[in-house]
Amino acid sequence: MATYLNRTLSMVTGNGNASMYETAALIDPNTRTLHNNATDVSPLQIFVRAKKKINDIFVEINDYVIETTGFIEEMPADTEIVDKAETEQFKSYVHKVRGIREVLARDNMKVAFFGRTSNGKSSVINAMLRDKILPSGIGHTTNCFCQVEGIDGQEAYLVKEGSDEKHNVTVRRDCGNIVSVPDKGFDAHFYRYRQSVKQLANALCQEKLCESSLVRIFWPRERCSLLRDDVVFVDSPGVDVSPNLDDWIDNHCLNADVFVLVLNAESTMTLAEKSFFHEVSTRLSKPNIFVLNNRWDASASEPEFQESVKAQHQERCIDFLVKELKVASPKEAEERVFFVSARETLQARLKEQEGLPAISGALADGFQNRYFEFQDFERKFEECISKSAVRTKFEQHSSRGKNIASDMRMMLDSIYERANVLRNSKLEQRKRLTDRIANTETSLMQVTREMKMKIHTMVEEVEQKVAKALNEEIWRLNVLVDEFNLPFHTDPLVLNVYKKEINAHVESGLGSNLRARLSTALAMNVETAQREMTSRMTALLPSEKIVASQHQVVARTQPFEMLYTLNCQNLCADFQEDLEFRFSWGIRALIARFSGKIRANNRKAITHHRQSSNMNVSQVLSPTSPMCLMPENELITNEQLSVISKVAIASIGSQGTLGLVVAGLMLKTIGWRVIVGAGVIYGSVYLYERLSWTNTAKEKNFKNQYVQHATRKLKLIVDLTSANCSHQVQQELSSTFARLCRVVDTATTDMNDELKQIEGSLGVIESNQKQIKLLKNKANYIMNELEIFDSNYIKAN
Repeated sequence: MATYLNRTLSMVTGNGNASMYETAALIDPNTRTLHNNATDVSPLQIFVRAKKKINDIFVEINDYVIETTGFIEEMPADTEIVDKAETEQFKSYVHKVRGIREVLARDNMKVAFFGRTSNGKSSVINAMLRDKILPSGIGHTTNCFCQVEGIDGQEAYLVKEGSDEKHNVTVRRDCGNIVSVPDKGFDAHFYRYRQSVKQLANALCQEKLCESSLVRIFWPRERCSLLRDDVVFVDSPGVDVSPNLDDWIDNHCLNADVFVLVLNAESTMTLAEKSFFHEVSTRLSKPNIFVLNNRWDASASEPEFQESVKAQHQERCIDFLVKELKVASPKEAEERVFFVSARETLQARLKEQEGLPAISGALADGFQNRYFEFQDFERKFEECISKSAVRTKFEQHSSRGKNIASDMRMMLDSIYERANVLRNSKLEQRKRLTDRIANTETSLMQVTREMKMKIHTMVEEVEQKVAKALNEEIWRLNVLVDEFNLPFHTDPLVLNVYKKEINAHVESGLGSNLRARLSTALAMNVETAQREMTSRMTALLPSEKIVASQHQVVARTQPFEMLYTLNCQNLCADFQEDLEFRFSWGIRALIARFSGKIRANNRKAITHHRQSSNMNVSQVLSPTSPMCLMPENELITNEQLSVISKVAIASIGSQGTLGLVVAGLMLKTIGWRVIVGAGVIYGSVYLYERLSWTNTAKEKNFKNQYVQHATRKLKLIVDLTSANCSHQVQQELSSTFARLCRVVDTATTDMNDELKQIEGSLGVIESNQKQIKLLKNKANYIMNELEIFDSNYIKAN
């Protein structure tokens, strides 16, 4: 009671300009600036600002989640940084944030009015909305739930539950009620209306609606400040008309921020009203409940009982809130019990809209106190619903937003750590690969130099060995020719065949002997060199490349075989045998034998001359040197020897007389017996040689001539053959080394390509890490924004 008196005194005679201003407002409507004045800061603006702020934050969260999810989906799958479960988790956040935004867009402050039938619930709502929107009257008026919410625009409409059809509502006043009329063609004195608010909600209408059904009335926000501030009003049927209280609570009360219990001040609180709010308190944790003792204007007829009745009602209401429901403290409960007259307040405000003073709508004495009491209720209601709605509507969303940002930041931290591990691994791979490439290139240059030197040395050795072996075989050519045993005949046709066969025999024999002496050793040396090349070059390959390149690294399956190209057929094609008989002691033979000795002496002299070529040229060409017809050291040239032999033969044939004279002299001097004996011996020798000139002798002579001719020809190709063999070795070793170099070059190219891939992967990973850092910072920023929101709007309340 004391609280009520203090509150009434503060409103009627309170300190400051506020009380004087409100008093003036009752008399002069032009000075009224209650809720519609833009200069007043309504407590409901807290909810409006909080809703705008958290919607802005969730727009940022939505953009952040979409950006992060897109980034995660674009990450290469082969990086193994993000698994499929994490990707799906990020995608789920997109749907969660979208759902939260949809809820936030619909979130508003909801107040539900309950009470017995005809207690004035609809009148209270009309009074707060400053217009007669809901039907009200005596008796059972509201048969279903009516929800009034604001819309943008000028056209009001209503929607029935389970239907999307909009029923136009034209604002016309017919005996104080809002009706729905056709859009055109209506009579000004008669309204044929179609599904008006009154028809849909009035229990007296022939069309009956279920008590738990909902009719949503969308009213222009410009016509009411409470609707402009996102307040939704829910009018209910009387709690005494239906036992389905549980359905009411489940369908219409769970998301209400404030409950208003409208009592009839002419009676006391009933069990039905208590029972309903007991059910509400069990479903909701400490619901915000205001108690309005309506129709308090009736107490003006009995002023002597007014205070006692008021005190009795207030005590019962406080006990109900504190002791029975346990939803408020005694002090809080005292601030939530009011004594008003909704009908009187509505009439006063309608008068104000018509330009008349508010007091002109008074129904009984004490209007000023009741009017101020209703205004005080509105202020307390606005403060309570704003704080409650901010906490109930936004606290959970803020917490979910922080959880989403925190979870995403933790997942990004994990992804960043995995990316960092992968980056370090790639850096180690790059370092290892770079060192290997550098080492391979350096080692390849060194091996190349060494192998070139080795090949050059082997080529020279092969050339020397082949030349030596071929010369030795040439000196032994008579043995090879003697082994040729094809029947010999002097017939030209047979002799041509014989020469071809002996050429083939010599070529085959020389080749066989050279292969027997050289091929095995050369093949082993070549194979050893190839194995050394292979082992040295294989050491330059990465271990994983050795198996893949095994078919290229392995040397040839067949051993190296030297080819000795002698081609005796062409080489000895110009051989012309001389198979005529020639007496070995004939003049020509003696001259030839003599010329052979001279040639031998000439060769010795030439050798001696070359050895003494360091003599002073001036001494050799000295003018004091003796001049003679014959060269020094009996050096006779071939031309000179030919001239001498021709002269000797010509002298015997042309100077017969002189010969006879010489023979006569010899006969007288020596004696005829000696001459005859010598002639007999000479003739015997001639006869012996002539009789010995058989086919075998001819064959032997042929072979000797062939050996001399082949020896001379083969000596001409010793250098060519040795060079050819050394070239074969060089070609074999060079091709092997070139093949191994290609394998190493291929491996080096593969390593360079792999290095480029690693560097590309490193670039992608580092770029991803930068993006992850940016996304983590955005998550921290969002969490900070939500913390600021909680501090400014939730914790502050």
